[in-house]
Amino acid sequence: MFHIMQHLDEQEAGTLIQSVRRAAALLKVFDNGPTELGVSELSRKARLHKSTASRLLATMEREGLLERVPGTEKYRLGFMLVRLAGQVTHFGDVRAAARPVMIELAEASRETVILAVRDGDEVINVEQINAPHLVRDANWVGRRTPLSCVANGKALLAFAPAADIDRILARPLPRFTERTLVSPATLRADLAATRERGYAQAIGEIEEGLHGVAAPVRGADGTVVAALSVSGPSYRIAPDRLREFGALAIAAAARISNRLGYYG
Repeated sequence: MFHIMQHLDEQEAGTLIQSVRRAAALLKVFDNGPTELGVSELSRKARLHKSTASRLLATMEREGLLERVPGTEKYRLGFMLVRLAGQVTHFGDVRAAARPVMIELAEASRETVILAVRDGDEVINVEQINAPHLVRDANWVGRRTPLSCVANGKALLAFAPAADIDRILARPLPRFTERTLVSPATLRADLAATRERGYAQAIGEIEEGLHGVAAPVRGADGTVVAALSVSGPSYRIAPDRLREFGALAIAAAARISNRLGYYG
């Protein structure tokens, strides 16, 4: 009887773990995607049967992880996720140190300023100050991108250990636009130029018409812990102004580094 019960417990545990993974898959559909999605689209993108997705979505709605968009049958992320996100403390020190400087940088550059950190082989944006323009900027907070095709990612990659760079350049590099650097030799040269001038640049590499620069932020021990970027449309950040914005990013990143205890 004990072995039978143990087998049933194991079966139940497996089912529960599978349910958690399926629920997580549904939540992850919202990452870098539309903010409001219907059951059909969610089930398709999560590769789940529609009835399974419906049950999981209803459960997550009751728990506050998702909520219905008023007047529609679509779902969006719920208030509980916002509360939980506020409990994430391992990025807190650098965000707290960076925010006042980011506000000043946004005012000085009149462009969007973003703080990003590395998470594995991706860069994740953790703080953003919008440009003071009438046209609202996209919200990049929480979005993940490969290290190789955005300014803040290249700023993080350029100062990573050589073995890390070699490993990433040994794999196929993703292409997003015609300007994305997908040649390992070209990207390696770009990273070397980043180290020499002190800031990375990306000209329409993740999105057509979006230009940006980024400088590394260092912790007290000198390790690069984040990247600070200034980005905007090509008609405001033209290629001949990249050095100007790069200098602003370097100065601001140095101030944040000082606030973190780095004085090198």
